[in-house]
Amino acid sequence: MRKIILLFTLILGISVATHAQSKPAEFKFDKESHDFGKIPVNKPATVEFKFTNIGDQPLIITKVETTCGCTVPEYTQTPIKKGDSGVIKVTYNPTGAALPFSKSITITSNAKTTTKVLYIKGETVAAASK
Repeated sequence: MRKIILLFTLILGISVATHAQSKPAEFKFDKESHDFGKIPVNKPATVEFKFTNIGDQPLIITKVETTCGCTVPEYTQTPIKKGDSGVIKVTYNPTGAALPFSKSITITSNAKTTTKVLYIKGETVAAASK
């Protein structure tokens, strides 16, 4: 009986040690914010946030939300393996009055940090008349 308990303890210890060494999925972004500068009203502007999975587990993005309908995200929807890259493409469509803007893009995933926020900002200006 002692040998069975010892063997079980040894197997359990090895499996815990093996699991503890693998890192969960994790983002490493090239940049986490973008300044569009001055952009004309009614002229969409797009930026790509590129990232790499630096964890050991596949990275799965479950949701990308923005603060308003004027900001539209597109993102890599397949699992991103260790060392592979993905992209979150954000298009801002300025409408209305010429004003400064600041928007956030919230990413939910299975990463070590389950919620990540990216930022865009800039200023809309009146479109040049012809």
